[in-house]
Amino acid sequence: MHLTRRQKEILDYLGRYIERKGYAPTIEEIGEHFGLSSLATVHKHLTNLQEKGLVKREWNRSRALELVPTQVTVRAVELPLLGRVAAGTPIEAIQGTETIFVPEDMIGRKETYVLQVKGDSMIEEHIRDGDYVIVENRKTARDGEMVIALLEGERATLKKFYRERGGKVRLQPANARMKPILVDGDGLAIQGVVIGVLRRY
Repeated sequence: MHLTRRQKEILDYLGRYIERKGYAPTIEEIGEHFGLSSLATVHKHLTNLQEKGLVKREWNRSRALELVPTQVTVRAVELPLLGRVAAGTPIEAIQGTETIFVPEDMIGRKETYVLQVKGDSMIEEHIRDGDYVIVENRKTARDGEMVIALLEGERATLKKFYRERGGKVRLQPANARMKPILVDGDGLAIQGVVIGVLRRY
């Protein structure tokens, strides 16, 4: 069975919510959690999940949504593990030749690769030292996206990206103990945007 990334995220959210509270979230709560202002979009995702036999709904009740026990198998795809990236002080970009298997539904639309994280500057985004970030190969980013930034052509760092006045860029850590990095936009090259995190226990 093929699920889109958003369908898998909603299904996982429903499972966690029901397990924690004992009842399902409302349509409004699902929309708020995923930043979807249109309730019609939420309805569409739930209808798709229902058609795939993964949820049951009663239209006349607010929280009448339940998961259907099933085995959803997600195919794994082998991606290149291109090295390590610093979540802390920028370190040299280290290229590797290994590969790592990633669930198919975590793959980006463009070329995708994996980097291992070193440091804890993104700990408040639940990215720890030793985790793996899944990166979509993009050279531009929107404000607030988590990026792999290359500084001075050789030092790679993992931070949130924000444009500032005067052509500056702020690379913001997600760790209250660490200061942001402020650089000229010309001195920074975006290598990719983080679209997922893997952790091995």
